[in-house]
Amino acid sequence: MVTRLLGLPGYMALAHGGPGDARADGPSLPPRPTGELVWGHAASPRGARALAALAERLAAQRPGTGFLLTTAADDTMAPPPQDDMIVQPAPPEYIPAIEAFLAHWKPDLCIWTEGALRPALIECAGAAGIAMILADAEEASLAPIRRRPWPDPARAVLQRFDTVLANNANAARRLERLGVPADRIRVTGRLQIGGIAPPCDEADIAALEAAIAGRPVWLAAMVQPGEIAAIAAAHRAALKSAHRRLLIVMPDAKDNHADIARALDAGGWRVAHWARGERPAEATQVLLTGAARDPGLWYRLAPVALIGSSLEPGHGGRDPYAAAALGSAILHGPNVGHHRAAYDRLAAAGAARMVRDADTLAAALVQVIAPEQAAAMAHAAWEVVTEGAEVTDRLIALAQDVLDRREGG
Repeated sequence: MVTRLLGLPGYMALAHGGPGDARADGPSLPPRPTGELVWGHAASPRGARALAALAERLAAQRPGTGFLLTTAADDTMAPPPQDDMIVQPAPPEYIPAIEAFLAHWKPDLCIWTEGALRPALIECAGAAGIAMILADAEEASLAPIRRRPWPDPARAVLQRFDTVLANNANAARRLERLGVPADRIRVTGRLQIGGIAPPCDEADIAALEAAIAGRPVWLAAMVQPGEIAAIAAAHRAALKSAHRRLLIVMPDAKDNHADIARALDAGGWRVAHWARGERPAEATQVLLTGAARDPGLWYRLAPVALIGSSLEPGHGGRDPYAAAALGSAILHGPNVGHHRAAYDRLAAAGAARMVRDADTLAAALVQVIAPEQAAAMAHAAWEVVTEGAEVTDRLIALAQDVLDRREGG
């Protein structure tokens, strides 16, 4: 039986209306992956995406390690960037539900981000012997949890964290006032959202570079069928300033591919279909790729990328960090609600520019594809992606150390 904090039953009764209002079984849980499992908890969509990026890098360095991401039940976030990451709502602050959650997942390590402490969940996880790191701890989210007349449980549950990474000195001082020993606290800065460069086949890129033979290239990535008319119109306008310009179109999903192919054929474009084994010839105007496949190849070929699913509403945009990691100057539409913080960060650095329609896309394309401008934007994008890499590297190193110790004994 998991040890409970003395004041925890009262805290839960006051906060949630009593244990009788919660269910321990809850929804059925997906199977636990075999091998090591890291559990990350995020209090916000921004934190969830930062942890998703960290999970991607950890998986690349430590193959076979699974990652479970939990969020508040009412949080919304974009789908995880990797298929093997499990996303679940955190269990309610009800001990039987928490015990069932921990017994099912048996995580080897918990990385809790941003504060927003959940005392019952943290206490039960620590008492179950799960190694725990608090990362990206910020002062505002470390305010005391007061539920009179019960004692504030924050001071006690903070002792469950083996290491605490504070994002500034004020947060570190706040943690010390809450009773965290100074030797457990590190001031590291904020955990940044970023991405890693997706791989590509070197033979494919060499063959395509030879086929393109120095032609100016731009990419429309993650495109929806409703966006292809504006993209094609912008390409037609841009051809007036460089008649050899090549457009690469990467559909967002497999279901979109046929509709986009029909729209390009109806527009009279000379299209090479990558999925059919066709390669661009001198007369090719558009290269149509497989749906969302080989992004590392296309981002490497194109100095300018329009990140689609953003020109028309209803799709929320797509993550721009893979393009940024590979040095693309980034264009995007106004409908990027799922990734607004990422695009704002890139725009503030001069790495991304918003367009609204075919005319503004064509104008931006002609400006941005100039070598000096594309290089400046690409460098700014790369700096954004690498900003905060030291914090992520440090957290990954801590996670590796913990997992190595558990593996060894």
